[in-house]
Amino acid sequence: NYATLFGNDIHRAIFFKTIWSSVLVTLLTLAVSYPLAWYLAKVATPRQAALCILLLIVPFWINEILRTYSWFIILAFRGPLNEVLMALGLIERPIRFLSGNGGVMVGMVYAYILFMVFPLYNAIESLDDNQVRAARDLGAGTVRTHRRIVIPHAKPGIATGCIMTFMLAAGSYAVPALLGSPGSRWFTQIIYNWFFEGGNWNQGAAYAFLLLVLCIGFMSLVMKVFKVGLGDIGR
Repeated sequence: NYATLFGNDIHRAIFFKTIWSSVLVTLLTLAVSYPLAWYLAKVATPRQAALCILLLIVPFWINEILRTYSWFIILAFRGPLNEVLMALGLIERPIRFLSGNGGVMVGMVYAYILFMVFPLYNAIESLDDNQVRAARDLGAGTVRTHRRIVIPHAKPGIATGCIMTFMLAAGSYAVPALLGSPGSRWFTQIIYNWFFEGGNWNQGAAYAFLLLVLCIGFMSLVMKVFKVGLGDIGR
């Protein structure tokens, strides 16, 4: 059952595509979440931060499938996004956003952004403002201040957010099933097919276990790269 994955060219390609795509989702979510977390922790007033957090949380009161369907409507060939872009004259004809992995990426970044924002926010909030002021007084620009002061301090939050986002993305089924095209299948869809359509639970269990091993390996790699332990992540 384990050897079947490496003997099946299609399943093996989807497995490695899922790894790469999950890493890309993690990096995109980090790129979107870091400025937002910095704004919430160090720039916004308490009232502004509370309002922003509320706006982030409210959509998650709705079921994930319904939120994914909303993106299906927004990104549809004749959906609101295409209509707005054509009305502004930015495109001449509708774009098929749901063809390929583009729609899946957008849906996953939106679905898991909270799991990246809050660990980053908690880590950045604990940074002493005097360190940032000292860096600026010594002539450091914004980029250098973040690279030398903020990011090293926020490493536990970055590691936690990356681990959680990657594991959720790699194990997601609803988002790729609803927003993906036939050519953008996720490895979880194959596992689902083994269990519920193919009736081969042994094969499905083997594939699921390999995905679990992948997630554990990624978690260990991130902890090693950021030089943090489980205790640091727990804080």
